[in-house]
This record gives sequence, structure tokens and C-alpha cells, in this order.
Amino acid sequence: MTEAHDKYCLVCKRNDKEVPLINMSYRGGKLWICPQHIPVLIHDPGKLTGTLPGAEGFEPAEE
Repeated sequence: MTEAHDKYCLVCKRNDKEVPLINMSYRGGKLWICPQHIPVLIHDPGKLTGTLPGAEGFEPAEE
């Protein structure tokens, strides 16, 4: 996870000077994700394995 001063999308690594970022809290830390990658978090969280601790256990949203 990132520190508060390291604001970048956990998927594409773009920072807040390049794209808008949405802050979220997870396991006591702060993370950011850009609007383009929110669907990954919701619909295919397995793609975050290796990037987000525990992502391999996340279930995708039911459609």
C-alpha cells in the first residue's frame, strides 16, 4: 500500500497530476484508484492480485 504522499492509481500508476484519483481505505492504509479502473475493482478484482493484498480472495460484483 502507499503512503499518504504517494498518490497514484493502484492499477495504472498514474498520479493525481495526470488523472483524478479516488481515495479508499483498506487494511488501515490509504489507496487511490482512478475512475477508469474502478470497474476492475468491482467486476474483476482478481486482476489486482499482486497489487492489492488479499485481492485473490475478493469476489466480483454480481451483475
